[in-house]
Formats: sequence, C-alpha cells, structure tokens
Amino acid sequence: MTFAVEVVVVLKPVVNDPQGLVVRDGLHRLGFPEVRAVRVGKHLELEVEGHDEASVRAQVEAMCDQLLRNTVIEDSRIEAVSVLSGNAL
Repeated sequence: MTFAVEVVVVLKPVVNDPQGLVVRDGLHRLGFPEVRAVRVGKHLELEVEGHDEASVRAQVEAMCDQLLRNTVIEDSRIEAVSVLSGNAL
C-alpha cells in the first residue's frame, strides 16, 4: 500500500531565524504591521510504501531523524498521512 505523507521541518524556537526576520520585515513594509513573527521552514511530500499508517509514521520519523532535519536545530512534525489511490504526488 502506498501512503502520501506530508512533513514540516522548522527551526527550534530557541534558534534564530534570519529568513523569518527578513520575511516579517518585508511584510511590515508591505503594510502588514500586525505580523508579530515568522518562522521559515520546509514542507516535504513523500510517497511511502507500508502495511499500515503506524509503520509508515515510524519510517518517516526515522527518516526525519537521519536525514530530513538537523536534529540539533530543527523540529519536524508529520502533518498528514493518507492512502494513495494511483500516483497522486
């Protein structure tokens, strides 16, 4: 069975985010002063073979720990897991 998995990787809250500061300042200059903070991250979409959602989640968590994020400065979360019908990604 093939699962579609969405993963979000962001800097840990204690890590400075210079890209986020640039985006926030740009939004302020464009007339959006209500934006208090911006954190820039990565959004990954994966197609993963597995028997069930639990095993796929475990596989993706291992992928995050080993390659998809820098465990020292980044956090990751699995946003969605769904069974694919055909090649959706």
